[in-house]
Amino acid sequence: MIASIQLRNKEIKVDLSKPIDLSISLKNGDQNPSAWYVPPVKIQAVTKDDWVGSVKQGGSVNFYNIFFNPHGHGTHTECVGHISKEKESVNESIKTYFFSSQLISVKPSEQGQDCVITKNCIESNFKEGVEAIVIRTLPNDKSKLVRQYSNTNPPYLSAEAAIFLRDKGVKHLLVDLPSVDKEKDGGQLAAHHAFWNFPQNTRYDCSITELIFVPNHVMDGNYLLNLSFAPFDNDASPSRPTLYKII
Repeated sequence: MIASIQLRNKEIKVDLSKPIDLSISLKNGDQNPSAWYVPPVKIQAVTKDDWVGSVKQGGSVNFYNIFFNPHGHGTHTECVGHISKEKESVNESIKTYFFSSQLISVKPSEQGQDCVITKNCIESNFKEGVEAIVIRTLPNDKSKLVRQYSNTNPPYLSAEAAIFLRDKGVKHLLVDLPSVDKEKDGGQLAAHHAFWNFPQNTRYDCSITELIFVPNHVMDGNYLLNLSFAPFDNDASPSRPTLYKII
């Protein structure tokens, strides 16, 4: 299905029948990406007296509770409420869902024991005029779908890189990492603060999406991004960002 879409005063055409899903689906157990020392995801049938919410176990319907943490398990989108006392809701902060975007692949720079996505890593690939940037880190393989990140010091963005994107007008930042910040940074969250420009001149309508996965066959370039997430009244929500190739 070919659709014409007016985006930032420019008409583009995309094939809506060929979405590129960047989300990682959650499964029961530990076969999910995990970070921040959270326990495994639990998807369990509700039981009450002699009734069970599982058709397989003799119930009339499947009726399951799901226990997970949006920051620690799988793809999620967060707003500035992640770092503010007010704990703004991502559901209230992000009100539109289609954006011009660019996918770039970067190899983080080794800095001592750290691997850092620097301003130079991004600037060399960045093209002006997009609302969202999707960052695929290299090397890239399917182990990211189940990787256990806790206590591994994953790559992260420098504050300078976040400022660069902010100053270029990027409102939505998507990464295939558990955080844009260093795992153990003493609570500074420098890249989060820089990207949202918090608290000086906070960008409330901007978002950060973490723990995406971009398959290797998807080429770097410009796309239409659909940024969808569940309507939780929380600073973060599980999300399903989807790219559409511009024809």
